[in-house]
Amino acid sequence: MTVHDESRIRVDLAAAFRIVARLGLHEAVANHFSAAVSPDGRWFLLNPKWRHFSRIRASDLVLLDAEDEDARHRADIDPTAWAIHGQIHRLLPQVRVAMHLHPIHATTIACLADPTIRPIEQNTARYFNRVATDTLYGGMADTGAEGARLAGLLGNRSRLMMGNHGVLVTAPTVGEAFDDIYTLERACQILVSAYATGQPLKVLNDDVAEKTARDWEGIRDFSIAHFEEMKRILDREDPSYAD
Repeated sequence: MTVHDESRIRVDLAAAFRIVARLGLHEAVANHFSAAVSPDGRWFLLNPKWRHFSRIRASDLVLLDAEDEDARHRADIDPTAWAIHGQIHRLLPQVRVAMHLHPIHATTIACLADPTIRPIEQNTARYFNRVATDTLYGGMADTGAEGARLAGLLGNRSRLMMGNHGVLVTAPTVGEAFDDIYTLERACQILVSAYATGQPLKVLNDDVAEKTARDWEGIRDFSIAHFEEMKRILDREDPSYAD
């Protein structure tokens, strides 16, 4: 991967932080995104410890080696960020981008005894049989062993509903990861609202849900276009993310 490629990924990742902050999906100065910049996935970018998403610039992102165990002791690295993202990029080289958040509605669903995103309309159907689940929350994910456990739970899926915790999505590009985590939160918002009515849910049958999920998978350009449009808004209102 060239210097130009790393620069482009830096700008996209910084944009994602700013957009997520604008949407209120972040939590204080916690949560973290990463993006691989080497072909083998070993070298990756990560947000610095306790920097608010709304202030992150491309040049702020820290370049790390997933094989460097000493990185977890750096003053500018959150141990939980290193534990999760370091292990993902070490063990899953096919993952190019990983985003971990605690958005309100997705976390609400993650706190249910059954955290399944049930397919009741198009957004929720996007996740039909496509989300791995962690039901063994044991506190802060701040060890390599815990990060490896979470990476192992992903299996052949790109999303992990982290029980009693939050959510993790992975994707080939920053734009696809952003759109996925945006839509996952929207899906959970719809599901929480439907549960709140107290009325029985009208769940889509498996065939319709599966067809809808596959249709989503066929419109990768939709996800990329969504992100590019959000970047254009940033470019007009606050282009400092690209610095």
